[in-house]
Amino acid sequence: MSVKRPIYLDYNATTPVSPEVLEAMLPFFTEYFGNPSSLNHSYGWEAEAGIEKSREILAGAIAATPSEIVFTSGATEANNLAIKGIAEAYMSKGKHIITVQTEHNAVLDPCRYLETLGFNITYLPVHPDGLINLETIEHAFQADTILVSVMAANNEIGVLQPIEKIGKICHERNIIFHTDAAQALGKIPLNVERMNIDVLSMTAHKLYGPKGIGALYVRRKTPRVQLAPQLHGGGQEKGLRSGTLYTPQIVGFGEAVRIATAEMESETEKMGALRDHLWDQLRELPGVHLNGHSTQRLPNNLNVSIEGVKGSNLLSRVREAIAISSGSACSSTNPAPSHVIKALGRSDDLARATIRFGLGRTTSEADIERAATIVREQIQTLRQRKVSV
Repeated sequence: MSVKRPIYLDYNATTPVSPEVLEAMLPFFTEYFGNPSSLNHSYGWEAEAGIEKSREILAGAIAATPSEIVFTSGATEANNLAIKGIAEAYMSKGKHIITVQTEHNAVLDPCRYLETLGFNITYLPVHPDGLINLETIEHAFQADTILVSVMAANNEIGVLQPIEKIGKICHERNIIFHTDAAQALGKIPLNVERMNIDVLSMTAHKLYGPKGIGALYVRRKTPRVQLAPQLHGGGQEKGLRSGTLYTPQIVGFGEAVRIATAEMESETEKMGALRDHLWDQLRELPGVHLNGHSTQRLPNNLNVSIEGVKGSNLLSRVREAIAISSGSACSSTNPAPSHVIKALGRSDDLARATIRFGLGRTTSEADIERAATIVREQIQTLRQRKVSV
């Protein structure tokens, strides 16, 4: 007898591998198993061909060239390679880096590490809607600024930053611009040329690809971005990221990006409508606050703070029926209030009473109706109990 599983609404944390992606990967575990660096025989050629096909797909999805794609173990490694690699390569030019308070810890922690090495990091604030003020960036530039890192789409509140305008400001000053696009790839159009992006981090598992594989786009001309490798060894990926390439994962990454790019328009329309319907259901209750800009956000993301309710209590009461989270899956064991929600100006109580809903390909209107009903009922129950005590 099968057990009915909770409605999954945590697609911003991770996604299941799609059947098409799994099918593309399987032959590279058993039949085309060669080492892609073994270029003296057909086994290596077969693996290399699979990798290069995926490299072309990823490059095409962001308007780059295949030679500008460097495969990594995920977005965290890509962010570390970008930030620490640029810092080391350009430290003779300057030691000032600009980022944003609402970045993922995979950006903030490398920046904090660089501070221990003598780098000067500016952490810019955001408006209450999560958007950054462009003038704030302009005022933050210093004579020795070498890098600006601003994520394309926030992993907790889904806010889409004005990446194209930020990149233009950076390029006018010959400063390298990096963006963490882990949540954005496959969900919104990305064009590194039009958006003035020099370095871009990606991952597969946010768009129905396998975990453990990511990539970094590194601009090779006008300007050519230099990176100091953070892993040394066999010299793979033009020496920027040593280690035997994980062929099945890379093939799966390419297939996931191919599908997501082809279906982006229809998925955006579907997700946006379902998300708005969910918000309409939740906002009927008093004291439920939307976190992040109401429209300039990912189509599948809804993040709310709820007055008079502790987020952990709400999650524990709905977990058998709905799989949702209080924010970043990477920080789910941290009892401290979300640094992203705090940066919006929310109180500690509201920051701890935050719930993130992430919608996906299989999410139905019935799922939304059911989830909204359960969450509303539990909010009312928790509020009543608090009043009665």
